[in-house]
Amino acid sequence: MDILTYDIFFSLITLTFLEIILGIDNLIFIALAVAKLPAKDRRAARAFGLSLALIIRILMLLTLSWVMSLTDPLFYLGEVGFSFKNFLLILGGLFLIVKSGFEIVNDVFGFHESKEEKKINAAKNMIAAILQITLIDFIFSFDSIITAVGMTNNIPVIVTAIVISMILMLAASEKISYFLHTYPSLKIVALAFIFMIGVILLADGIHMPISKAYLYFAIFFTITVESLNIVARKRHSKN
Repeated sequence: MDILTYDIFFSLITLTFLEIILGIDNLIFIALAVAKLPAKDRRAARAFGLSLALIIRILMLLTLSWVMSLTDPLFYLGEVGFSFKNFLLILGGLFLIVKSGFEIVNDVFGFHESKEEKKINAAKNMIAAILQITLIDFIFSFDSIITAVGMTNNIPVIVTAIVISMILMLAASEKISYFLHTYPSLKIVALAFIFMIGVILLADGIHMPISKAYLYFAIFFTITVESLNIVARKRHSKN
């Protein structure tokens, strides 16, 4: 019997690609969550965040029947059922909206910490980043696992796709953090992206789903325009 048939290979490639797409919002959030950490701690925090996401996804696969049971309604409002997953989406959505909204306001109108304050807050920021990453990893893992299981019931293929996607995202995470740190305008775009992800999670939680396709198109268009603006500003500054 062939271990790697054409169908298995195609499923692996397709699922890996989808896992990367579904992980983009997680990756951007992790980059933003570690942005306030000292430079020497950011790489370790990013690696922790993505490693944690990988562990959570694999644990969810191993307890798949329990994960699926979280979608069973706990109670009904009229004919609409609300499950544990709904409450998790609502909680995650509100958290992302408040977190990104606060960061946008702070970046535009806020104060800048002194060196002494940064040193005092470094440990606190590390703990806060770990807690935030843990919460968001757990919430984002639902879409990832449910999508994967919907494509194939071959658990080794799913685990392999998740591992490959996490390795690729870990390789890309430093570049994303660098761009967000170097170009503040891109950080605002990323925060707006996280804000809209929060809106989408909240809408899903209250049974008013919004397609992520609209969001991805809007973000891709915005990043393209802002990248052209950055190139134009660099060219003008040299003249």
